[in-house]
Amino acid sequence: MSKLMIVDDEANVTNALLRVLRRRLPLNVRMEAFVDPLKALARARESTFEIILSDYRMPQMDGITFLQAAKAIQPHAVCMILSASTEVDTIMKAINDVEAFRYLTKPWDEADLVDQIEQALHRSEREREMRHLADDMRLLRGDLSPQVHEARLLEELEPGITQVAWGPNGEVLMPPLDQG
Repeated sequence: MSKLMIVDDEANVTNALLRVLRRRLPLNVRMEAFVDPLKALARARESTFEIILSDYRMPQMDGITFLQAAKAIQPHAVCMILSASTEVDTIMKAINDVEAFRYLTKPWDEADLVDQIEQALHRSEREREMRHLADDMRLLRGDLSPQVHEARLLEELEPGITQVAWGPNGEVLMPPLDQG
């Protein structure tokens, strides 16, 4: 199962994207949409997303800032920008700063949008396979311990699971509960 995160401050845009993509993508692609980039980042700390598609112009933070923060949480996610802006500087910043896989424009062409998302899914799968093969080779050569290998696999499935906060007496500190 692959997961796609969609972030746009306009609910009508996220709803339209979900309608198009649910109708045209395989059933094994799960999608979550957010109008608040901060809530999207919180969700990225809880679940792995193979693709993150973000609007560029949002009131809380621009898409590049959002994708930089998302990549810090999920470095293997394939990032894409969707924007009405066709300014060359914006496009170059997206490509250079967050290594955006694609820069898609609004309004989008439905067939092109689906094709680009499918290409991103294929890229994500190829990169995941390459990471696993490389780690398997490191494990066989003894350059990677079985514990680190397993931790990487766990972290890929559940981001943050291997990050433990320790107290001064060796106790595990629990993260604060969300008050939201």
